[in-house]
Amino acid sequence: MTTSPEPQAIAERELCGLVNGLAQQIADHVRQRAVTLGLTSAQATALREMTGPMTMRELAERMSCEPSNATFIVDKLEKQDLIERRAHPTDRRAKQLVLTPEGSALRERLLELLVQDSPLAGLTTQQQRALQGLLEQAITRP
Repeated sequence: MTTSPEPQAIAERELCGLVNGLAQQIADHVRQRAVTLGLTSAQATALREMTGPMTMRELAERMSCEPSNATFIVDKLEKQDLIERRAHPTDRRAKQLVLTPEGSALRERLLELLVQDSPLAGLTTQQQRALQGLLEQAITRP
């Protein structure tokens, strides 16, 4: 005779399924929008996360990937004249990544495309903030 799972375990499994489903929808959305701009989804993610000058390590952290993977992506963006590496203003050992004017323009276009028909568009701004707060709380819980 087996015992049935606890209701809390069932609820957690269902919630995990929903979070995974949303993550997949967002990834698909980014991929579809990236293709229209001639980018890979990883390149689009890098451009989306480039909110200002930053190091490779900072970009990798924002992209949730290893610095070596971010380096590969930045190399390709640099060849397309979308990002350039500059000397870091305070750390001689580090390089700073900076969008070129072309990169800034493409990033703006990407951001416009990403908000169109976003998987989160069905939520109000207040609901999006509430979801963000709940997810941040779940992620940072010790």
